[in-house]
Amino acid sequence: MKTVDDIYQEMLACFGERTGLEPREGCDLSARLYALAAQVCALYVQADWVVRQTFPQTAEGEYLDRHAQLRGLERKPAVAAEGVIRFKAGETAGASREIPQGTVCMTAGLVRFETTASAVMEAGEMTVDVPIRALEPGRLGNVSAGTIVSMAVAPMGISGCTNPECCAGGADGEEDEALRTRVLETFKRLPNGANSAFYQQGALSFDQVAAAAVIPRPRGVGSVDIVPATLAGVPGQELLDELEEYFEEKREIAVDLKVRAPETVAVNIAVEVEKEEGQNQKEVLARVEEAIRGWFTGRLLGQRILRARLGELIFHCEGVANYSIAAPAADVDMGEDQLPVLGTLEVEAKT
Repeated sequence: MKTVDDIYQEMLACFGERTGLEPREGCDLSARLYALAAQVCALYVQADWVVRQTFPQTAEGEYLDRHAQLRGLERKPAVAAEGVIRFKAGETAGASREIPQGTVCMTAGLVRFETTASAVMEAGEMTVDVPIRALEPGRLGNVSAGTIVSMAVAPMGISGCTNPECCAGGADGEEDEALRTRVLETFKRLPNGANSAFYQQGALSFDQVAAAAVIPRPRGVGSVDIVPATLAGVPGQELLDELEEYFEEKREIAVDLKVRAPETVAVNIAVEVEKEEGQNQKEVLARVEEAIRGWFTGRLLGQRILRARLGELIFHCEGVANYSIAAPAADVDMGEDQLPVLGTLEVEAKT
């Protein structure tokens, strides 16, 4: 794109050709021409911006949202992570202790969660597990096991809390590139009410669905299976029922349609990591472990687990100088309706 100086020089040349004169530098006419060149340059910039927003391949932000709306799509909002919190009592009691819904617990980094249901610790019991959800949607809520350690206000008789397993499923709002891919996919694979694109794009229109597979003719001609996955992995029965109801209203007559959860395939991972000089070994290993755990989401539905991708993920963690992968020993193939989930994970210092 032309700069202000480029346009100014063109204006001077044009002025000289038409008048035979050359404005002196610093004169009033020269200043006016330069100001005009700046305005023309601004018009070039604005026109270039308008062109980018005109097409979904280059549109951004709210303008990409408008392209999506023309294709029947909407940007997916941020999703809050969910998990389970275990409340502990200091000692047994002869009476039950209530834990109200909305009890707030938090990590040392002040990532806050609240209980989504009320619970009762029965008399004589020392612990009770309660479902929780992050107060703020987004990836920050995807915390490791044992990181939720305190309560904003402890219920009567409760002395502590922790999350026995990691909290998962949190995601930031859909970014431009992810939405752009979905928009362009509607042009490449036009849904016609009966093809795979129709079912897959319909499933992906649900905020909770991170990936979806369509299995044609699993029970013979006229049958189809829709296999969704959420960021947390396997979808709950409530979402499966919701999807089935949605497609029952839209499917063609006499189509045998079924919405089912994916088959999970456990993938065991063992890696050795060499830290960079001056880095804290424990922190580097923790970053690698967090990156690997964060990789295993529902977006991996039907995708092979490639050692090359795993290695790239490890190597780009801050503080990693080198690594070796002991397991898996080879790439792990997946069927269309199979979801790789993390089995055992061993991250050790390279000796």
